[in-house]
Amino acid sequence: MDREFSLRGMRFTQTDIVRFSVIVSLTLCAILIAAVTVPRNDGILYAQLFYFPILYATYFYPKKGIVLSGICGIVYECLVYVNFFPDAVALWSATGQAVLFVCVALAVAYFTNLIRISEARYRSIFENSLLGIVLFDKNRFSITMVNQQLAAVLGYTTAELSQISFADLFYSREYQRKFFENLGSGEDIRNFETCFATKAKEPHWANLSWSRIDETIISCSVIDIDAEKRARKEAADSSVQYRQVTESSPTGIVITEGTTIRFANPEFSKITGYEPSECAGRDLQENILPEDRERFAVFAGRWTAAAPAADRAEFRLITKSGEVRRAVLYFTPIVRDNHPAGLINVIDNTEWEEYRERVEQTKERRREMMRAVAHELRTPLQPVLGYLNLLLQDPKSFGVTDETRKILEQCAKSVDSERQIINHMLELSVLEEEETGLEYSVFSVKEMVTSVIAAGGYALMADIAVDIPAGITFEADRQKLSRVIEVLIANGIAYSKPQKKIWITYRSSPSLPFHRLAIQDNGVGFTEAQFDEVFKPENEVRVAEGGSGPGLSLAIAKKYVQLHGGYISVESIVNIGSTFTIHIPKIRPPEKNDKR
Repeated sequence: MDREFSLRGMRFTQTDIVRFSVIVSLTLCAILIAAVTVPRNDGILYAQLFYFPILYATYFYPKKGIVLSGICGIVYECLVYVNFFPDAVALWSATGQAVLFVCVALAVAYFTNLIRISEARYRSIFENSLLGIVLFDKNRFSITMVNQQLAAVLGYTTAELSQISFADLFYSREYQRKFFENLGSGEDIRNFETCFATKAKEPHWANLSWSRIDETIISCSVIDIDAEKRARKEAADSSVQYRQVTESSPTGIVITEGTTIRFANPEFSKITGYEPSECAGRDLQENILPEDRERFAVFAGRWTAAAPAADRAEFRLITKSGEVRRAVLYFTPIVRDNHPAGLINVIDNTEWEEYRERVEQTKERRREMMRAVAHELRTPLQPVLGYLNLLLQDPKSFGVTDETRKILEQCAKSVDSERQIINHMLELSVLEEEETGLEYSVFSVKEMVTSVIAAGGYALMADIAVDIPAGITFEADRQKLSRVIEVLIANGIAYSKPQKKIWITYRSSPSLPFHRLAIQDNGVGFTEAQFDEVFKPENEVRVAEGGSGPGLSLAIAKKYVQLHGGYISVESIVNIGSTFTIHIPKIRPPEKNDKR
């Protein structure tokens, strides 16, 4: 280590003194030789001598070297001026040579500074890396460089590690032999797991990756995995605890390697009828109903992925007695005896499935009853509505007074309203049974909206603003989406306040997967708590001062949008207005009910 000296507040080392002496000696020699040879005009060798002190000083002390080059240039130019004045050629040549001294010094200082910055950067990365890094000779295994991180992991200092052969760091000859085999392959290695010996001769697990810098030097990074390795061992040791927990679990639990059962708890035996001893070594697939085995193979195929994720699926199981039961299988990846395995929870939902089937049967009966009632109600309404229209079209022929006509008009409106409700009931029952298909076509959205407004005469009922680019098209069922638009416009007008205003806007961008068509009104609105209720057919939302909600029409509109793979979102502020936004996929989804 260099000794340090202090003189008048300046600190310098023994190496600095030696370098300074060399620089001064070279400079004086160059000046003396130039002073002797310049008058004799013995050639240009005397000018080149000045480069020795300039280059040496600039390499070690860039700023001082530039100053020295200036001094040397002035001394050299003075010698030439004294001896060759007024020879213009000699004087200009001396001036150019002096300038060249400075330029060379500047160039050396610049490139030296770049080299030092690069060295400092790589040294900083090497020394401050969170990974252990070591450079060693592949022939003699002597360590040429090592960072503090690796030294700290193994309990050494960097100076101590530099005196140790890299091959001697391994915990045993077996680990050393495996390392030599991989190193001798001639390939760069990634994620080589091995065990080092610490200074205290304790085993310490590490993950090595190395590559060759040149013909002899190897750069090796060392990742400390000792804590992870110990955690794995503890996990393996805790398998007994797993068994204790699983045996008392109220759900079926199976531990598998692949699809082979290694452990089954008593609850799983109760579900399948097989004793735990019979389950061990049995393929879980044998408990799956043959019709479900292909689907189970897909489900089990995901367990062998590089990083398997938790998964679930429902299958039909065959019990030992031949009974078929339904169960949901929940797969969770675990490590058992240092090998990947699966922990499968088996939940018997046979009774739930039976209950769900009974519920579906009840719903089906309810739908059938609703359709029958709707048909029965609609049949007598048709002649009533016909007679009312007949009386209203020619009131004088039937002796209907003006006062009676007004009563009949109100009756006709009420009957027509009842007829629409019955039609909605029938339409909704059809949608719930999924009997409605979609007839896809490509059409202009703006043209569809304007035709709905014109056909319904809605422009006479409210101020409607349509902001839809002319080139926007949907690939969807035009008739059903027209029905959705009609429902939303009609509801918006019905619940808006004078002056009634409706805004229809296309809100989407190329990056979004959905078309978004928004219908906004200035109506009475409804609260956030009512958002979920507004689309339910069995609940009429009460809005504002005792007004009734939209009833069945919004439920039908929602069903039509869902058939397209989309949805309707709602934003509303009481006494300000509501915005219903239709989201329709830009790419046509596969639909089993499509009419192609």
